[in-house]
Amino acid sequence: MNRVLFAVLATLGCVGLFGIAPATALAEVIAPRTAERSPVFMRVYSQAAPPFGFVQFCERQPIHCAGEQVVERRLFASAERLAELDEVNRLVNAAIEPVTDMELYGVEEYWTLPVTKGDCEDYALLKRRLLAQRGWPTSSLLITVVKDEKGAGHAVLTARTSQGDFVLDNKVATVKLWHRTGYEFIMRQSYLNPRVWMSLDPSEATAPAALAGVRSTR
Repeated sequence: MNRVLFAVLATLGCVGLFGIAPATALAEVIAPRTAERSPVFMRVYSQAAPPFGFVQFCERQPIHCAGEQVVERRLFASAERLAELDEVNRLVNAAIEPVTDMELYGVEEYWTLPVTKGDCEDYALLKRRLLAQRGWPTSSLLITVVKDEKGAGHAVLTARTSQGDFVLDNKVATVKLWHRTGYEFIMRQSYLNPRVWMSLDPSEATAPAALAGVRSTR
């Protein structure tokens, strides 16, 4: 992780940082996927340090961070599947009152599954759980860190589908393709291993020709 990205993430309001993630998801970086040159698919560039709150969450509740059989092929999002994304996004947004971790727990970073109150990453964790209960593979449901419209740190849930990467956001009722959110995308979980995080920052592309979704056929 370069110093610029580290400095950006260290100032994000919704996440903290931990040490460098294990190298079990390097295949996501190394293996090019031609389809992901399209703007509807996110591009990953390198490994990133996972949010500190996420690491602590996994230590407390490892069952929610366990990997499963990876679904390599992107999930086809039928009309019913897309309706589920919309329903779960609206349901959780309405059910959970937005409060900061400091207000609720007295600490800067505390990731957890919320009951009645929570902040951005808590919304994302709950949406991930509810969609998994509806049969979505967890390898298609990736917690993602962005800089929002004010330049503040923010966490959303990305649904990785064959139609594109859709964002479920506690700030917005509508589910949108990632490139239509207006956010700056920083990093997300690897679909190969939920404990590994990948940079979405193009400045991290040290060897673009060898990275997933970057190699050109021209």
